Amino acid sequence: MSTAACVLLSGLTFLLGFAGARRRPALPEVGWRDEATFATLHIATLAASSMRAGLTRESARKSVGHLRALLGTSAVAITSAGDVLGCDGVCDDDVLARARMAMAAGRAQIFAGGPVGAVVAPLTVEGEVVGALAAYDAEVSAALVRTVTEVARWLSGQLELAELDSSRRRALAAEMRALRAQISPHFVYNALTTIASFVRTNPTRARELILDFADFSRYALHKGRDFTTLADELTCVDRYLLLERARFGDRLRFSVQVAPEVLPVPVPFLCLQPLVENAIKHGMGARDGAGEVRVVVRDAGPEAHISVEDDGMGMDPDHARELLDRDPLSQGGGIGLANVDVRLRQIYGENYGLVVETAIGAGTKVRLRVPKVP
Repeated sequence: MSTAACVLLSGLTFLLGFAGARRRPALPEVGWRDEATFATLHIATLAASSMRAGLTRESARKSVGHLRALLGTSAVAITSAGDVLGCDGVCDDDVLARARMAMAAGRAQIFAGGPVGAVVAPLTVEGEVVGALAAYDAEVSAALVRTVTEVARWLSGQLELAELDSSRRRALAAEMRALRAQISPHFVYNALTTIASFVRTNPTRARELILDFADFSRYALHKGRDFTTLADELTCVDRYLLLERARFGDRLRFSVQVAPEVLPVPVPFLCLQPLVENAIKHGMGARDGAGEVRVVVRDAGPEAHISVEDDGMGMDPDHARELLDRDPLSQGGGIGLANVDVRLRQIYGENYGLVVETAIGAGTKVRLRVPKVP
């Protein structure tokens, strides 16, 4: 069981006892404990969903009302180190000063002696005090102190989970940028090599290919996009195939079949061209020195199903698995299947990676699925 879960269960144990002693609702004798447990868990869930966004003014504003209902006090406030982020009920002007005292002490502080007392407990993330939870009530009892302390620990657990989510997102974004950084040099090298072969032998054809390459590179080298439409991705594939057709001539045959209704579907940027490049690489290894590449895009209800197939020599299935298992960031000279596979799984989940169907002498088919709504 995770630390956050342990904190939550511990806090709820105190809350149930406290709620029963101070604010027990008028419920029938049979089943009141079940009702109280459900109510407490429901309110805790509402508060947790807000705090999982981190310690911000917006998350505090959304959660203080639920925390006040959870504690059964006259007012609840959440502060950062330098500001009152949210308050539900009547909070006095001293809430920030009291919060700073609790934060400096590193434990709950009791403020009594007036018509309304307060219990203020620090909020921590990975051992660092980042804010405080303050609860105001006319009766400051030992039960209230214990409950506020446990709720503060539970909130700290939610804030740590929020920080973990944020760190995971930052790491994912960095990895995605690193994966995409592999793409551009490979594209430029292959395209310019193809064009260079026509400069002397057929200058007119070379100029036409330069225009195709300009359209291709404008798309392929575009910065700052994670998604594009399937229509734009297929246009990129078309430009790439024209450049490769110029290189291989009639030895390269290709066909593209697309269901028109899936053209607006959003897909990860540059997820198809690497598959076509891989198919050409293996498809041109057929015995007669020629090869065929087929791209098929079908409408499958909530998803678009895409396949890229070649009629080359194929490969051992174990080798195909090895290609997908490689670390894409450690591979040089191109993006490969592993790059696309990793990006698909990161975006859509583990069930949306590439599926490779191949056998020696039987060609290779690579299939992928993308949800119509990412």
